[in-house]
Amino acid sequence: MSKIDTLQAALEITLGARLQKIAFAHGEVTIVVAPADYLTVALLLRDDPTLKFEQLMDVCGVDYSSYKDQPWNSARYCVVSHLLSLTHNWRVRMKVFCADDDQPVVASLTDIWGSANWFEREAFDLYGIVFDGHLDLRRLLTDYGFIGHPFRKDFPTTGDVEMRYDAQSKRVIYQPVTIEPRELIPRVIREDKYGNFH
Repeated sequence: MSKIDTLQAALEITLGARLQKIAFAHGEVTIVVAPADYLTVALLLRDDPTLKFEQLMDVCGVDYSSYKDQPWNSARYCVVSHLLSLTHNWRVRMKVFCADDDQPVVASLTDIWGSANWFEREAFDLYGIVFDGHLDLRRLLTDYGFIGHPFRKDFPTTGDVEMRYDAQSKRVIYQPVTIEPRELIPRVIREDKYGNFH
């Protein structure tokens, strides 16, 4: 029995009906769980001796609207956690889809893995996903006055406001974006007989 087969069997036995989906691609295992089972599954993944995922390596958000430029008929926002078992030397990717597209919320993993703290703050900042139970959920990469969540696919590519230092008032000010539209296609100007070396 291969290591992947052993991991699959341990996941199916331990998680049972809480496992909505299990998939294998490129030598990696991905599981999908429901928001209501998210914390229970995370505890089982960490504490069950057959799994022993001691480390949370990453938490990130995903906006599935227009996924692969196709209509998406499921929940829009997903939280993806990457876990590592040092004991068994294997990894798993856990996905949970937010139940509400208008106000995406999932439980915080900070009480289970302390490393979730900044990862969840980043997902909140960039996608607007709220992590229920997080004790310090505030912006991490954008400014406190920033409007919107820049990794959402409906966020305007030029943003709404920009920040700059104003020498007259000697402070940072906000103003509407002043980016001039420009042509992004390079112009190619070729001389007559370009490339003709005869």
